[in-house]
Amino acid sequence: MRIDGDMALGALSSHHDIRERFAALALACDCSGLRAASDSATLAGDLTERLHCPYFCRNAACHKTGGVTCPARDGDNESLAILEGGPCWSVHPSEVSVALVALDATIEVDGPHGARSVAAADFFILPEERMDREIALGYDERIVGVRLPAVASGGLQRFTRRVHLASSVDAYVSLAMTRRTDGEVRLVLGGVSPRPYRVYGSVEEEATSGGLDDDTIAGLADRALLDAEPLSANGYKLEWAGLLLRDAIREIDAG
Repeated sequence: MRIDGDMALGALSSHHDIRERFAALALACDCSGLRAASDSATLAGDLTERLHCPYFCRNAACHKTGGVTCPARDGDNESLAILEGGPCWSVHPSEVSVALVALDATIEVDGPHGARSVAAADFFILPEERMDREIALGYDERIVGVRLPAVASGGLQRFTRRVHLASSVDAYVSLAMTRRTDGEVRLVLGGVSPRPYRVYGSVEEEATSGGLDDDTIAGLADRALLDAEPLSANGYKLEWAGLLLRDAIREIDAG
């Protein structure tokens, strides 16, 4: 299925075929639309948002603005990364991107040098790889569409989100979960990394083994977050990510 990049998130979330076949994406669009506070926000616009960081948003001196330190590392970091962070700990704000990685989508890009396709999992760039960019999109390119593979249609799909309501910033953790009809499971976290964070394949595989007790489920969730490095004010993200993962693995096991 192909989706035009200019399609509004509101239209995407209410599209009958998408809600029926790619529920994780429809639910992610619901969350992104609420955050954007506008039904006119588009799919391409959501995917090309700049990374979220209170210092970067204020153009403070930091690694991404040409500085040599990260003021958020020991400062205002409540909304920032706990995985794959450093030297920049910002997070990508797109909820839709989390669902697209879980659905193994492909992002279609066009520009003066021609059209090309990029796997959603490869579209978002870690700061350590390239500090001047967050996405694999040239300055003269644009997103023209997204393709969802037929094998990702149907099955068990969920998108869940926990929001820090007491926070003055956009502090959240989200999870897209898919169990395809061919049996493959994907668990992808949002709000915890500069890009959508897919957990270890071994965790996804063991989640399908069946007959899991609570201790085993908790152990799988802990292993998925083994590399987490919470900052001074965002340790809640580790707890929330664990809760979302345990709920997802429990549902996969029950299914």
